[in-house]
Amino acid sequence: MQKILILFYTLLVAGFLQAQGNSFTGRVTDAQNGEPLAFATVQSDIPGLGTLTDSSGFFALITPEKVTQIGVNISLVGYNRQSFSLASKEKTTEIRLIPVESGLREVVVTGTMKEMRKSDSPVPVEVYSPRFFLRNPTPSLFDAVQMVNGVRPQLQCNVCSTGDIHINGMEGPYTMVLIDGMPIVSGLSTVYGLSGIPNSMLQRMEVVKGPAASLYGSEAMGGLINIITKDPAERPELRLDLNGTTYGEYNADAAASLAFGKTGMLLSANYFHFNERWDINDDNFTDVTLQQRFSLFNKWRFERPDNRLASFAARYLWEDRYGGEMQWEPRWRGTDSIYGESIRTKRYEFIGNYQLPIEREKVLFSFSLNRHRQDSYYGDVPYLADQHIGFGQLTWERKAGARHDLLFGAGLRYTFYDDNTPVTAHVNGAENAPQKTWLPGVFVQDEWSFNAHWKLLSGLRWDYDRRHGHIVSPRLNLKYNPNKDNTLRLSAGSGFRVVNVFSEDHAALTGGRQVVFAETLEPERTWNVNLNYTRFQNTSFGFINFDATLFYTYFFNKIIGDYDADPEKIIYQNLNGFAENTGFSLNSDWNFTNGLKAIAGFTLMNVSTVDAGKRAWQLHTPHVTANWSLSYPVRAWNLSFDYNGHLTSPMRLPVFANDYRPEQSPWFSIHNIQCTWKGKNGLEIYGGVKNLFNFYPREDVIMRPHDPFDKKAGDPADNPNGYTFDPSYNYAPVQGARGFAGIRMLIR
Repeated sequence: MQKILILFYTLLVAGFLQAQGNSFTGRVTDAQNGEPLAFATVQSDIPGLGTLTDSSGFFALITPEKVTQIGVNISLVGYNRQSFSLASKEKTTEIRLIPVESGLREVVVTGTMKEMRKSDSPVPVEVYSPRFFLRNPTPSLFDAVQMVNGVRPQLQCNVCSTGDIHINGMEGPYTMVLIDGMPIVSGLSTVYGLSGIPNSMLQRMEVVKGPAASLYGSEAMGGLINIITKDPAERPELRLDLNGTTYGEYNADAAASLAFGKTGMLLSANYFHFNERWDINDDNFTDVTLQQRFSLFNKWRFERPDNRLASFAARYLWEDRYGGEMQWEPRWRGTDSIYGESIRTKRYEFIGNYQLPIEREKVLFSFSLNRHRQDSYYGDVPYLADQHIGFGQLTWERKAGARHDLLFGAGLRYTFYDDNTPVTAHVNGAENAPQKTWLPGVFVQDEWSFNAHWKLLSGLRWDYDRRHGHIVSPRLNLKYNPNKDNTLRLSAGSGFRVVNVFSEDHAALTGGRQVVFAETLEPERTWNVNLNYTRFQNTSFGFINFDATLFYTYFFNKIIGDYDADPEKIIYQNLNGFAENTGFSLNSDWNFTNGLKAIAGFTLMNVSTVDAGKRAWQLHTPHVTANWSLSYPVRAWNLSFDYNGHLTSPMRLPVFANDYRPEQSPWFSIHNIQCTWKGKNGLEIYGGVKNLFNFYPREDVIMRPHDPFDKKAGDPADNPNGYTFDPSYNYAPVQGARGFAGIRMLIR
């Protein structure tokens, strides 16, 4: 592995020393207000030499030969195409695009539920393109988000690889995942549904950290991730991406967009196959869950004669995953002979929106419908679940004078949940009683622009739940930008989550427990405040972009399920105390005129819970995380190099009394390298090494793997400490260094 590392750095140094052509840099901005324009297409008069602007409007072109001047054509939806001439000896050139009359915007941001440039939004929103995630290829977005500072995918089980996404230390149930603005991944699907979202359907990903419940309702109390799918109206093309690893993981992505007059269609498909059994820690359990997964996504976009838009999308997911003892076979499913956790998932999703034909008004109806079916066995314990979620929403945008931009909305969410556990059984256990929840809500938002430098966003949402009654969630966001290079944002708001007694804790799946509510449960609530500062710094060698945030969240009424007080009951009650989340994050984006790009950031946080006067550090929550990514092109060889990784500080882990395993994880970091060769007509061949330094937990991550059914748990000779089988001691994947290679093709 050291030889691979030496070779990589040798090539990287050689790239710096390699004689190359000249570099040409520019920054694309709006001609009216000077705001940077992201994702603009920059095409030079040299065949094959082009790029896109990044989130700060910056671009860099390096010619393969020594030339002193080139011509470029710059285009962006909603702006007039313009041509410019660039000289190599000049500093970064500012290029201003003129908006067309339609007023279309280049970026739809999540924070305000309205079309708006990122720089105009009073709410801090982070935007990530597919190219960012391709610096470390992964089979799904669940794995890819580990490259985003402050966002961490957390595996909860070493056998079946259940997982969720933490934002700034807030646990997975408090992160809402949207697809095209519609709540799709929630409840039951948060555990396994995240793995079925492929990169091929992604146009960009938007991240809001902190409560967004005043607009999006329940479950958006910790933050949200909005996956914006590709626009079928873009020019027809076919994209293919095939890759595999030395571990035996194989992934295939395909996406095609077609146009039929004013109708556009996007078809995306993904297949992931992993069937190799690895046991590098010699505990007779699979280190990585075996998986087969297929996902199909189809989106239609219709432009009506009155220029109003409508769209409809559907997605299907099928997955079969298994983890357990190395000798397990499907015939042992549901038995107590050989331990295995087998989860089979089928999922359907439908998303759409329709702009109502009301003259001089923008009234939009949006809806989503999904069904998630899970057929699973955890050893000999069956877990059969079925969830339906329907959501409809009507929004109305309205101007009030020259300075107020109003948004009114009303939504209704219906959730049906049923399983074979006591959670959905009748109180007397004699009949089944699925949960059926209606959650209506209305909201209003006012965006008040005092002048060119000050903007205030205020919002209020009202929801009604029959168990909790009326729930009110306010929000305030203040934005101040003294000039185009500096922006200060102050945000404060409240989030909430209604009762959801669904749990996949393995202890809850055993026995015939009676569900008991010890009190009238209050909705979980948070109050959050954060201060965000961004700065763009132009220099002679390129530019630097900084984004710093201070955040604080106060969490109360947290709902917990007690399985220990009474072995015949599951007792639900609100936390007798509160939780706090305090932290600071810094992101930096460095772009150099020689083509080198660097992204680095870190998050400091302290997340604790106070129960009955006792403060405890939250499980699986490190105090420090950091991310970095370096990219450098060697134009003369048509190569680019990527080096990225993340650092994680110690975190508190679930241990038994008198446990021989450490209560805290060690510091650890994961490093990845990649080399990409770019050919003609969109061909790319890439390869590299993941987990370069071969890190994985050396501790016994599974307690008593030799007795997974606890048949000898009561034997004092075999088990003097009274331990039981437990796979939840997890802080990093048990997966060592592995090579990968792949090929991408773009056909237009």
